[in-house]
This record gives sequence, structure tokens and C-alpha cells, in this order.
Amino acid sequence: MLKRFGVILLCLLVLAGCEQPTKTGKLKKVGLLVPDTVNDQVWGTKGYKGMLKIQSRFNVDVYIKEGMNSELRVERAVKEFDQKGVNLIFGHGNEYAEYFNKISKNYPNIHFVSFNGDAKNKNTTSLNFQAYAMGFFGGMVASHMTKKNKVGIIAAYEWQPEVEGFYEGAKFENKQVDVNIQYVGQWDDDQTAMTILDNMIKAGVDVVYPAGDGYNVPVIEKAKEQGLFAIGYISDESDLGKSTVLTSTIQHVDKLYELVAEQYNNGKLKSGNLHFDFKDGVISLGEFSPLIDDEFKAEINSYIEDYKKTGKLPNE
Repeated sequence: MLKRFGVILLCLLVLAGCEQPTKTGKLKKVGLLVPDTVNDQVWGTKGYKGMLKIQSRFNVDVYIKEGMNSELRVERAVKEFDQKGVNLIFGHGNEYAEYFNKISKNYPNIHFVSFNGDAKNKNTTSLNFQAYAMGFFGGMVASHMTKKNKVGIIAAYEWQPEVEGFYEGAKFENKQVDVNIQYVGQWDDDQTAMTILDNMIKAGVDVVYPAGDGYNVPVIEKAKEQGLFAIGYISDESDLGKSTVLTSTIQHVDKLYELVAEQYNNGKLKSGNLHFDFKDGVISLGEFSPLIDDEFKAEINSYIEDYKKTGKLPNE
């Protein structure tokens, strides 16, 4: 009887100590490859926070490699991860899709996850944010708040769907608005971005959308100095100035990583290219500036809720 009680007590103690972490299934250890650093306070930092969420949720070891900006470095890192027993690897950028397509066949026990690429093998997955809608709603806010009917987008690349979305949203809110779109050509060339900003200021732009995670913070800081408005990018950037940052188009990378880890742990992570949007809880608008009127905030929040339910934007 005493022996039986001891076993039951042990089980209760084990269960009590495991209330927070999720029971591990397929997931063993997780690796993250970052092209630059996890200390950039934007994209890289979001990947790092995603690893912390996975570590806490699943009670597994996580490993992070920074400066993984070449095929050779990635190959070496993957080999090291494999030796450590890692079976889920995140490549924190679109460049990793090509690398993973080449090397994944050599590691059938590892599942490789990248961003905004084309995953071609059965143990590769590409995560794609449906960024058009977030750009659309950000454009609506910018167009609603401009005083000069001139807003600007400082984008990294032409292919970014949030750029077209921003344009369409701005035009939907105010057909008279002029949308100035210029491209940096890189994610992190802040010098070029600041030159573009200076030209936009001279052209009369009073709301700017810096759609590049490597230069958005200095652009917003300069906009603040000049008394202009901005739309934050990737993270909620209201802390840079609530009288400057009208709202932010947020991609919750950390939540998405946790979701993917859960799917993998349950044996439900699909290969190929997966797409995520507002309805998945991984894209949202950030905190609104107190300068925005309550009527408009209620209107745009209603549009977002309708979009989550129907998949249709207000201009469709």
C-alpha cells in the first residue's frame, strides 16, 4: 500500500513540475540560423524571441548561429546541429530556402524551415507572410492622417506585397493622395534609405512607411525630428514616439515559430510553401497613435475583423 502511494505521489510531483512545458512528441532540439545578428531589435531579435518561446513551451534545447550568410557556413552549421541531435532547423530569411533545397536530402531526419522562399523537398517548408493586407491597412492609416495628401513608401524590393497593398489602401481611403514609392535595393542600407527620406521630405511627403527592417528605425527617428508621421514595420514601434508612429504593420515571427514547432511536434507540419495572415494570429496592426480619431480606429478594426472572416479587403 505504501509502495503504491509512493508511485502515485511521484507521478503527481512529475505532473506538477511539467504543467508549463508541452509534452514533447517528434521535437527533440531546435536550431536557428540568422544571416546577421539577433541583436538588431527587429527581424533577428524576433527570431531569437521565437526560439525562447519554443524552449519554454516544449522544454527542449535550442541553438542559434549568427552570421550565417553563405552556403558554406550554412552547411557547416547544419552538420554541427545534426551532431547535437537537432531535428528542426529555422533559416531566418528567404536565402535559406535555396540552401535547404540543396542539403536537406542529406539529412532526412531534420526538417528545414525557411522564409518567403520555394521549398521543394519533403523535409523542407517555407513560411510566407501574406503581407498585402497589412500593407493595405497601413496605407489606409497613412492616407487618413496625411495633411498634405502625400505619403511615401521606402521599400527594400519591388516584390514586397506590402508595398502594393499600402498603395491600394492609401488610394481606397483617399483617392486624392499621392503615393511616392522608392526602393533601397537592400534590407539594411540605411544610408540610401535616409537619402530617399530627405528627397521625400523635400517633395512634401508627411507620412512615411519604411518597409525594410534594417533601416526602419533610423528613418522613423528622422521623421520624428522633422515632425512627420510614420507607419512602423515588422515590430510595434510605438515606443519610438506615439505622436510619430501612427501604427505598425506587425509580423509576429515569434508566434509563428511557436506554431510551426507545435505542428512539427504533433507530426502535422506540411512540406512546401505555407502562407499565414491576420486570421492565423501572426499578422496585426500595432498600437494606434492617440492622434488618430476613435471613429476611424473603429472603422479600420471592423474592416480587419471582416477580412479575418471573409478574406476580402474593403475594396473587393
